[in-house]
Amino acid sequence: MTGLVYKSTGSWYTVKSEQGDFIECRMKGKFRIKGIKSTNPIAVGDVVDYELEETSDTVTGTIHKIHDRKNYIVRKSVNLSHQMHIIASNIDRVFLLVTINNPPTTFNFIDRFLVTAEAYGIETILVFNKIDTFDDATLNEQLYMQHVYQEIGYQCLRVSSTERTGIDALKEMMMGKVSMFSGHSGVGKSTLVNAMEPALDLKTKTISEASKQGQHTTTFAEMYDLSFDAKIIDTPGIKGFGVVDMEPAEISGYFPEFFKLKDQCKFNNCLHKDEPHCAIKTALENDEIAWSRYKSYLKILEGDDEHYRTDIHNEDRIISDKSRE
Repeated sequence: MTGLVYKSTGSWYTVKSEQGDFIECRMKGKFRIKGIKSTNPIAVGDVVDYELEETSDTVTGTIHKIHDRKNYIVRKSVNLSHQMHIIASNIDRVFLLVTINNPPTTFNFIDRFLVTAEAYGIETILVFNKIDTFDDATLNEQLYMQHVYQEIGYQCLRVSSTERTGIDALKEMMMGKVSMFSGHSGVGKSTLVNAMEPALDLKTKTISEASKQGQHTTTFAEMYDLSFDAKIIDTPGIKGFGVVDMEPAEISGYFPEFFKLKDQCKFNNCLHKDEPHCAIKTALENDEIAWSRYKSYLKILEGDDEHYRTDIHNEDRIISDKSRE
């Protein structure tokens, strides 16, 4: 039987069958997917083949095959620096939720996310959330950030869940597609899903005033069917976003504004740091490239990764697994 993975909790996977039934499945043995060193071989969004088991009171399944993925998005594993964690697969669009100060989203975080999405061929739209809370200074900061990314060619949307600003435009972008919401904890991913589909009633929490951080209400990535012909993957909040498995020479290719100018550099292997006659540095001096982007590029190039969040959900995974045994 073939189905689609809607939820992953570590050892168990909720799979939706072609008939529309949800079955709790385990993985058969160990999967080794060619070219992927992953801490989680099966991800939300995967198409899988499984067999039903009726040995217990409830019907469960065993997954024995993962179909080829058209794409996937990853971040560096929390504990294993040479491995990655697949956030989700077979995605049509990613909506990266950005908040200015509640909690703050940095240029560096956005750029790391965009570089990874570019590398795996996934369209990303920036969603500036909570615009109803802005004062003049915050509004100016948000509009500047939006200007930087629109100049590069990224689509941006301004939304407010409480005032329903931009909700209809967002729903239109999601129709007929599998979308993923991502961003820091507390940026309002679950609240935004609830604004579009109140019947889901996803858990939400307020921001911690002490740390200005969200409180990780979404424990596992999970896919939901929406009433307006769309699927959404809601993901746990990400604190740090480590870039995985990129050679220094290829990183600039995932900055679209750098890529356009690369062939104008004097040296084919130009890293745009200390080399003479570098088209990227010339564009930077002429204010044709944002300094924030160049700084992010240098940090990624130098391997200056942010601290990754500790895996605070490990206990939840253990409890979830035990409850099924």
